[in-house]
Amino acid sequence: MINSTLCYLERGDDYLMLHRVKKKDDLNHDKWIGVGGKFQEGESPEDCILRETWEETGLTLTDYRYRGLVTFVSDAAPTEYMHLFTATGWTGTPHPCDEGELAWIPKADLRKLPMWEGDKLFLDLLEQDAPFFSLKLRYQGDRLTEAVLNGRRIV
Repeated sequence: MINSTLCYLERGDDYLMLHRVKKKDDLNHDKWIGVGGKFQEGESPEDCILRETWEETGLTLTDYRYRGLVTFVSDAAPTEYMHLFTATGWTGTPHPCDEGELAWIPKADLRKLPMWEGDKLFLDLLEQDAPFFSLKLRYQGDRLTEAVLNGRRIV
């Protein structure tokens, strides 16, 4: 199993999004996602999101919130526990990302971009300011076949 983090930096009505177009053999190739990545040994979710955000953006988070746990089950990869964050404060100067192109995208336009179907579910929860949640997403290839929110099936 894999532990990872994902963060949506929020600036007004925009999120900082990463268009994954630079890495070879990338499960997220051509998808738009937040910033984040895999835990290193000994890291907490907060340690990981701070490190990954700095590595991918050059920004140091100063105001962030742990929003939920997303469990990805896929026929194409090991099970992944993704710790989901949002952030409204940071310092630093942005730098290019070696995994893709960073862009501020209006929240209203996000669903028009290529993204995982399950991402739309947790983006809805973020926008509704839902309390801390557990969301399980099951995929066959790129197709979402099941979604379970706090133990209740929703897809």
